[in-house]
Amino acid sequence: MSFWGQLGFQDSYSGLSSELSFFHDHAMFVLVMVSSFVGYMMVCLLKSGLSSRFIMEAQALEAAWTVIPGLLLLILAIPSVRLLYLLDEVGEPMVSMKAVGHQWYWEYEYGDSNDVISFDSYMTNSLEIGEGGYRLLEVDNRCVLPYGVDSRILVSSADVIHAWAVPSLGVKVDAIPGRINQLGVYLASSGVMFGQCSEICGVNHSFMPISVESVSPEVFYHWLVG
Repeated sequence: MSFWGQLGFQDSYSGLSSELSFFHDHAMFVLVMVSSFVGYMMVCLLKSGLSSRFIMEAQALEAAWTVIPGLLLLILAIPSVRLLYLLDEVGEPMVSMKAVGHQWYWEYEYGDSNDVISFDSYMTNSLEIGEGGYRLLEVDNRCVLPYGVDSRILVSSADVIHAWAVPSLGVKVDAIPGRINQLGVYLASSGVMFGQCSEICGVNHSFMPISVESVSPEVFYHWLVG
């Protein structure tokens, strides 16, 4: 959950979210170093009174300012490409959940048990939120996923394009009518995570929250069959 004045990302509840946070810190370190060096050189040039009107070439300098930026790009590109491939991996999921976007609520469906479990998830009225609840983020029915096992989420839409996005999990996938997108999630611990639809899907787009509750596999099993 993010708060006012927060500069960094939300707390990570999955391995991929932690990897994304690490890559962000890695990229910011490189960018700050490059920006500091360029700013220092600009200040030195503005303060310097020397001129070199007759220098025609500097091959060593030209090679340096070509090779060094290329190396910096490799330092950023290699972990970025690795993360892109990891985000598409689903693994061997033990649990499958289907999230279907509607105007303007989410429908969740579990088909791993003998009977298909399906329910709708609407935003809770501000007057009904209890102590400790979050306005515009609480829902009447949370989707439940177990931690410690691989889970698969199938995302689709019944009307217009939506987006199932939970920052704490590091996931964001479009819900497109007539198409099913999938993503893999591995929750690291128990807790409650909040997200929102990230596509402009209509007049009540901002009132379409997502709430994910992470529980132990035993609790999830009893909830699913009970």
